[in-house]
Amino acid sequence: MNALRRIGASLFAPALAVVVAIVLTAIVILVIGQDPAVALRVLLDFGDTPAQQTQSIVVILNRAVPLFLAGLAVAVAFRMGLFNIGVEGQYRMATVIAAGVGAAVVLPAPLHVLLIVVVAMTVGALWAGIVAVLKVTRGVSEVISSIMLNFIALGTASFLLTGPLRGSEEGAAIITTTDIPESGRFPAINGLFGVLGLEQPRGQLFGFLLVAVVVGVVVSVLLKRTRFGFDLRATGLSPSAATASGIDARAMVIKTMLISGAVAGLIGLPDLLGRTYHFGTEFTAGLGFLGIAVALLGRNSPVGIAFAALLFAFLDRAAVPLQFADIPASVVTIIQGTIVLSVVVANEVARQITRRRAGRAGGQGGDGGPDAGTSAGPAGPAGTRITDDRQEAGA
Repeated sequence: MNALRRIGASLFAPALAVVVAIVLTAIVILVIGQDPAVALRVLLDFGDTPAQQTQSIVVILNRAVPLFLAGLAVAVAFRMGLFNIGVEGQYRMATVIAAGVGAAVVLPAPLHVLLIVVVAMTVGALWAGIVAVLKVTRGVSEVISSIMLNFIALGTASFLLTGPLRGSEEGAAIITTTDIPESGRFPAINGLFGVLGLEQPRGQLFGFLLVAVVVGVVVSVLLKRTRFGFDLRATGLSPSAATASGIDARAMVIKTMLISGAVAGLIGLPDLLGRTYHFGTEFTAGLGFLGIAVALLGRNSPVGIAFAALLFAFLDRAAVPLQFADIPASVVTIIQGTIVLSVVVANEVARQITRRRAGRAGGQGGDGGPDAGTSAGPAGPAGTRITDDRQEAGA
């Protein structure tokens, strides 16, 4: 029963957010003189033929992969109470440099792809590391420094694209890096549709989907099943208590931001290695900011983030069909924005409900109420509790 209650509590906020977003969006559609039922039919219309339906699935999955990685990057920092709003700059820097390196070298296929992935993760980690160093050495808020670094990253990426890494000819309407050779491209996994007995789609399903699944599993295990993951969560809950129990809070800030930046470095690779094979002025932007919304909706859980990424990808796919139905594509943005606003409010409502239940349970326990023992400070019960949990986690 307790497990069901916990699951219900975790699903309450995102479910409420989606319901509120749908209601508010329906009201907006009515105000602009359109029929919400038509918009709903367009959202749920995957096509008339099996090939069209599988193509819609491919579009959703291909869009969900970078959103999932962006959500993971944000969630790793969130778990420690850090707001890595610089994911946008981290993945843009990582992608443009990885594209330049990938186009400049010739290696056997597996090594070539591995080099590009390693370069992207390294650049993303180093760019996020600047934020961490500023925070632990000068006390600079990670929100301020990461926002500033976003602008620096965009300017630097533009300089590299139009200068040292430019591959397109002078006067070209779209400026790009040189195309990555065949050996550096990630193969598609359209064979899955044949295995499942489905029609082959027109487009290619990103093979990087498999990498995203592996990254999600690794992050989940790292955060929930390792000593490092416990230290990270403990430092986020109470840095002073964590320090009293022997955790180096400053080092945890740096490690966490490096991991968050490394995951952020992967965000642009599904498109780079599976579709465009170069970085250019039309490369997908805004994924870092969407990752914040995805992480919030997914409650910082890799499984929840996966469902949130699929939801946002499902909504993005409907933008063009909505325009054909004379409904503004901005309806999709309204839904996504309303979901973000609703999930923040719903999280606070769920938090207040949990506190009240905990307060009632503490009062019934007769141990002095829910606040008993909290004034002991980091060297008292709080520090002891962290030490005990570290031993249980395999310290």
